[in-house]
Amino acid sequence: MSVYSMTGYASATASAASSHETPPSADNLAPRAPAHGGSAVSIELRSVNGRFLDLGFRLPDEFRALEPALRDLLGAAFKRGKIELRLNARSESDSHWPNPQPDQLNRLTRLESTIHGWLPKAPALSVHEVLQWCKGGAPAEKLDEAALDAAKRCIAGLREARGREGERLVAVLMERVDRLRELALQAEPLVPMVVKRQQQRFLDRWTEALEAAGAAQTISREALQERALNEAAAYAIRIDVAEELARLRSHLEEIARLLKAGGEVGKRLDFLIQELLREANTLASKASALELTNISVEMKVAIEQMREQVQNIE
Repeated sequence: MSVYSMTGYASATASAASSHETPPSADNLAPRAPAHGGSAVSIELRSVNGRFLDLGFRLPDEFRALEPALRDLLGAAFKRGKIELRLNARSESDSHWPNPQPDQLNRLTRLESTIHGWLPKAPALSVHEVLQWCKGGAPAEKLDEAALDAAKRCIAGLREARGREGERLVAVLMERVDRLRELALQAEPLVPMVVKRQQQRFLDRWTEALEAAGAAQTISREALQERALNEAAAYAIRIDVAEELARLRSHLEEIARLLKAGGEVGKRLDFLIQELLREANTLASKASALELTNISVEMKVAIEQMREQVQNIE
């Protein structure tokens, strides 16, 4: 299963004639050009990230009745994101002269005769006026089926676009996961080194203090060593980050598993990112050496980069 982004764009067009043809399929998603002289419907879908599924519609008044059906189609295809659907209808016949029908001309002749009977001075109709009347009197095409056909194609196109963006997000996140694993490996051996260095520092300071006090001859080397070891042990407990590193690696494994499994993983990933940041902050608070501090800073930078990307995953 793929990971889908919540960001994407798609458009599709369907004509009144094409809506009676073969239903759209995954292999036939290209927009259909309207037939010459016919009406067509074009639909645009824009999607950005959102906590829930937030649908917005910009429809001409004659298509308002389609909103429930369009809402059902979008709700079945997407689970999260702020999606705006914009529908436009156009008629290619608007730019061509109509073909007057005999019944239209007969009716117009009768109407003109009636008007002249009451208003003898009324001017006769011109050819342009007759053509405009015939165009306006033509029955309007029903474009509901064309609109739904275009919507289905546009939804399929938006889903593909969100899938492609999702693949890019997965690649970026996996790079950050690998980087965090490297940083955890670098941090793990630093703690014993820091403890050993601090132990020697304790021993040196005890020796200096005793020499300054003139008591160096009364306390044995073994006693100094034991006291330094005790102080180093207490220090090691305070700065021990093994538990934090273990939890961090566990969270990274779960993130990698979710990205591989795919599906609706955005909310779970967002929770895991928060847990990663918690462990990195704890590591920073326990850091007593410049090396650990630098590693914790790099970890927080990588986690923040992951958080920004996860905000776009469905």
